[in-house]
Amino acid sequence: MTAQNGTYYLIDGSIYIFQSHFSPHVECFDVDGSDLSAVYGFTQFLLQFLRRVKPNRIAVALDESLFSGFRHGLCPNYKSNRELPDENLAMQLKGCREICSILGMASYASKKYEADDIIGTLSVRMSDLLPGDPALCIVTRDKDLSQLLKTDKDYMWDYSGNRRRYRADIKEEFGVNPEQFADYLGLVGDAVDCITGVPGVGPVKAKELLQNFVSMDGIYENLDAVADLSLRGAASLALKLEAHQAEARLSRELATIICNASDLHEGFAHAVPSSLEVADIDFSSFDEFLSKYKFTKNDSAYLLSVAEQFSN
Repeated sequence: MTAQNGTYYLIDGSIYIFQSHFSPHVECFDVDGSDLSAVYGFTQFLLQFLRRVKPNRIAVALDESLFSGFRHGLCPNYKSNRELPDENLAMQLKGCREICSILGMASYASKKYEADDIIGTLSVRMSDLLPGDPALCIVTRDKDLSQLLKTDKDYMWDYSGNRRRYRADIKEEFGVNPEQFADYLGLVGDAVDCITGVPGVGPVKAKELLQNFVSMDGIYENLDAVADLSLRGAASLALKLEAHQAEARLSRELATIICNASDLHEGFAHAVPSSLEVADIDFSSFDEFLSKYKFTKNDSAYLLSVAEQFSN
């Protein structure tokens, strides 16, 4: 694949870190027998991505806000089904952040914002600051990020499954436009993130509501008209929406990706196009990295040999 000059890539890094950590097909241990599968698999993924895509601009967004993000201030139950990483995984997550810069890629993490918000803010900044009309590729399999697809050129790429989804694909799959996706999740909820939504409102009813009233605000401005929809249980649906309006609006807020973070101490909030330009691999630092994390000679030699393909 040749260099994609008109596309910038934003990687939802945690997905590929945890995919490596839990995959039965990725197995790596250091010289002392401690697990290194997450950082090993993630490094392989990044090297493969660089070799295959040859991007000019790229950034990796990582999650460090578990239980400390602003959404937990809005709802203590948000993502309460998650657990903090143990000592070994915490060590590997640190390594995953380090390897990004060694391989010449920008990476961002925050104690306040999630990876989705980092990607959202970067996507808006790059769209505003890059010349021409660049396409956005979000490397992820997380449907929530579909709300960031603003143009017909933008797409989400599930790299492992090699599946690309554009705006039209989201509309076909869910029955709503990407810009309606936060409203959609506000209605149906999201069990993965412990977002409740409105009890009794599933995908079919949410799709019908948004097709008729466009947004959650439109629904609540026209609650009397909900009962007249040609939808089974329309009368009781209006009552459910009214009774659970607070939950619906909170759920939408939790599901809405921040695209305008401006905190002075958050690097991603002030990134410019040059921040995302891919640099050469720092082989000296790569060698030190492999030694620091106690990779075996065989695993170190393999990763270095893959990286050296870029200098040939």
